[in-house]
Order: sequence, then C-alpha cells, then structure tokens
Amino acid sequence: MLRWGIIRVAVLVLGFAGAVQANPAISVDIASTNTLTVSLRPVARNYTPLPDMRWSHRSEADRWSRAALSALRSHASVLPRVVPKDIADWCPAYVTNDTSAREAFWIGLLSTLAKHESTYRPTAVGGGGKWYGLLQILPATARGYGCKATSRDALKGGAGNLQCALRIMAVTVPRDGVVSRGMRGVAADWGPFHSSSKRTDMMKWTRAQPYCAGLSRSLRPVARPVRAPWEGVVSTRGD
Repeated sequence: MLRWGIIRVAVLVLGFAGAVQANPAISVDIASTNTLTVSLRPVARNYTPLPDMRWSHRSEADRWSRAALSALRSHASVLPRVVPKDIADWCPAYVTNDTSAREAFWIGLLSTLAKHESTYRPTAVGGGGKWYGLLQILPATARGYGCKATSRDALKGGAGNLQCALRIMAVTVPRDGVVSRGMRGVAADWGPFHSSSKRTDMMKWTRAQPYCAGLSRSLRPVARPVRAPWEGVVSTRGD
C-alpha cells in the first residue's frame, strides 16, 4: 500500500509540474496572438476623392476643397438637399445627381467665385479694407451669420473663409430658392454675380464639369448585343 501511495504521489507531482510548465507557454501564445491581431489590423480611413476644382493649381487646393466638404456635411448640409429653381443654368445634371456630386457642385461654385473675388488669394483685402479673404467677406457679415471666422485675420484663412461662405449660402439659397436668378440666393451677397460677363464665365465653368455635364453617365460602357448561335457571322466581303 505504501508503495502504491508513493507512486500515486509521484504521478500527481509530475502532473502538477507539467501543468505549471505548460500554462506559461499557453498564456504567452495567447498574448502574442492578441498583440499581433491588434497591431496588424488596418485602420479604416474616411476619405472621399474629390474632382479638380478651379483652384486646383494652388498648393492649398485640397485643403480648401476638404474644408468646404466638411462644411457641406455639417452646418451647410442643407445645400446638397436643395434644388434651386435656376440650377439648370449652373449644373444641368444636379437634379439627378447623388449627394456627393451635388457637394462637388457647391465646392466648384466656391472655386469659380474665388477666381473673380480674389483671384484665389486668401489674404486679399478689398473695398478699401472692408472685405477679406478668398470670397471677400465683411467681418460684420461673418458675425451676423454666426461664422467661426469673424476677424480680419481669421477671414484671411482660406478654410475658415470658405466655411463661413457656405454658412451664409446655407441661409440665402434655401430662403430664395435660387443660385443667382433675380440677383438673389448666392448673388445677394457676392458682386461677381451682378456682372454679366463674370456670371457667364462662372456658369460656363460649372456646366463643363463632369458632375454637372452628366459625363459620368455617358462614359459608362454600353453593353454589346449578344448574337444568337444561329445568326452566324456577317460577311464583310460583299458576297
């Protein structure tokens, strides 16, 4: 009996020792696997590709476009939902466009307006020191609409100036139901719309863009007709 007791104790001791040696290995494997799983997992980025705008030659172009896009998805989100009565003059495909293409139009409109307001110069000052930045905004007007950029220096920041402009347009376009007809909508606050030549130039530019011309549809490949097996091959030899 004593011998069997000694053998049983020895077996238990060996089993316990094996468990002690095995557990650290198992825990290390689990920990290392978890670490690798977390470290190798790709982080998703919310990135929306944007078409070229009229300011695309500027080094700040992408930053300006993305600042405008941010505004269109926050405090100016009403604009892509509105269909102005005169939108056919500016962007024929707008009515049937999806939200991203409509957003592109509003950013494009800002970019072509900036050409005539400041020739894309974010630090431009006009009106004898009254108007500032890319879209020549009066500080008092910025304050009246609740813009974040309200000082002269702040309005010289391209991103802040554009976001303020969209805050203004988000009020005037839904209010008047137009982009510029009757010198209302956007035209109520920006002088270039009152010049026939400048207005025509801006319209011509926006209408030519893919998101307004509807080129995305026309460039879709057309399905080729399927020929039935019994139709044979059409001869080109004239016989």
